[in-house]
Amino acid sequence: MTAPTAVAPVDAPAAASAAVLTHEQILNLLPHRYPFALVDRVIAHEPGRSAVAIKNVTLNEPQFQGHFPGRPLMPGVLIVEAMAQVGGLIVTQMPDLPKGLFVFAGIDGVRFRRPVVPGDQLRIRCELLSLKRRRFGKVRAEATVDGELVCSGELMFSLVD
Repeated sequence: MTAPTAVAPVDAPAAASAAVLTHEQILNLLPHRYPFALVDRVIAHEPGRSAVAIKNVTLNEPQFQGHFPGRPLMPGVLIVEAMAQVGGLIVTQMPDLPKGLFVFAGIDGVRFRRPVVPGDQLRIRCELLSLKRRRFGKVRAEATVDGELVCSGELMFSLVD
């Protein structure tokens, strides 16, 4: 008979990652669906100001079949899309905005610092920089893995009719 395995105590960073918005709540706020729903949970959120979210990167995601066989890397465009979805969560709960679909209007100064691979956990932070005429907005976004900057830039969006 083997001795029971000890369970490690919960550390502070893991406890700090409790969901503010669950995956189910995110699906009610954003229009994206599999395979394009790229936000797993939100761990900090100030509607109309900022959000911090988690994207767990797993080998069974469809893009890894071809990007790249033998060396799977998360495509940069999907990292930027995940950042945009977090930005979308900032505005979806602002009561004074018209309902509708917000889409990309521009991407400025985006830089990729290191590859993202299956097993990584992206921590995405977005902050609303401006909102004009209740239709056009800009967020500053950054994605990190284990505290190391992976991608950053400014993302613009507009409301389509």
